[in-house]
Amino acid sequence: MEHRQRIGIFGGTFDPPHLGHLILAAEAAYQLHLSRLLFVLAADPPHKQGQPITAVRHRLDMLLATIGNDPFFELSRVDLDRPGPHYSLDTVRLLKMENPGAEMVFLMGGDSLHDLPAWHRPKDFVSVCDLIGVFRRPGDNVDLPALEEELPGLGTKVSFVETPLLEIASHDIRRRVAEGRPFRYFVPEAVYHIIRERDLYIARE
Repeated sequence: MEHRQRIGIFGGTFDPPHLGHLILAAEAAYQLHLSRLLFVLAADPPHKQGQPITAVRHRLDMLLATIGNDPFFELSRVDLDRPGPHYSLDTVRLLKMENPGAEMVFLMGGDSLHDLPAWHRPKDFVSVCDLIGVFRRPGDNVDLPALEEELPGLGTKVSFVETPLLEIASHDIRRRVAEGRPFRYFVPEAVYHIIRERDLYIARE
């Protein structure tokens, strides 16, 4: 009997991608027994409409540099090659069509799980996911029984991923760059050079 592939979906604006993203991805891959992990770059995220986001070409180059030559990590263009806004429900459905027979594991933070009832068609989203891997953070205020009442079946899909406490965030890195503070060791070396060479985040915040 052929083993079913289990594919992780790690979406984000990655503005910029940083070492924390890689650590979370590696922990999810190990703890959830993933066959491979897809980084899904959000070209037009619905929850960030009206907010300034770095041009896709820069974020794409930084994400490719972050993934590097790791054979386990891949870039998915599922949200780059279609018009937005891009909802997670559609993203998972399209990836299922691209990977028939595979289990799809959607990765999110505890804060996103808390907000899940406010997502676009959340019941359909829960239904289409085979598993939802959740990174916990202190104070993320997750009440799974209460969420289960709003979204029946959610509890059987959620699997918590234990991760190191990482105080690394893209918005903090952008602020550091804008203020001239050190940020070299928050991001992969190749990403550092892209930010420097293209003068990204200088006048953003």
